[in-house]
Amino acid sequence: MPKAEKAETIDIGLEEDARKKSVAVLNTVLSSAAVLYTKTRNYHWNVVGPQWHDLHELFEQQYEAIAASMDEVAERARSVGGKAVGTMGEFIQCSKIAEEKPNTFPNARTMVQNLVNDHEAIIRDLRESVDATEEWGDAGTSDFLTALMEAHEKMAWMLRSYLEGDGI
Repeated sequence: MPKAEKAETIDIGLEEDARKKSVAVLNTVLSSAAVLYTKTRNYHWNVVGPQWHDLHELFEQQYEAIAASMDEVAERARSVGGKAVGTMGEFIQCSKIAEEKPNTFPNARTMVQNLVNDHEAIIRDLRESVDATEEWGDAGTSDFLTALMEAHEKMAWMLRSYLEGDGI
């Protein structure tokens, strides 16, 4: 007869309810990042026009940064005692942003605007999540989310720069 799995005891100064709520927030953040990663990668592959090279490179830099942050978010969920979601179905279900419609290839300007909109939606969600995790006494997750919010603010700013003036 196989041994029953022993329940893990976690004593990191957070109540179980606070840890569960933080994990739920982190999984939403992870899901939104996964959808944004996929959309940014899609745009990297399919961008055309006079700014092709610059946008191709920028999109690559951003999806690489998003991929790295996804790993950090998943590890944060594990470090507070939870599990990280990891399937496309879970990502789409839990995400605060929508994936690109199949066989849709917007022009470069629309791609950039779509990514700005998605980053800004994620930033708004992160602001709310920072406040919530602070209320639950999870200072570590709050600080983690604040840094992530700042990274998304910078990526949004870089994208918005393309929309100003005569860029694209």
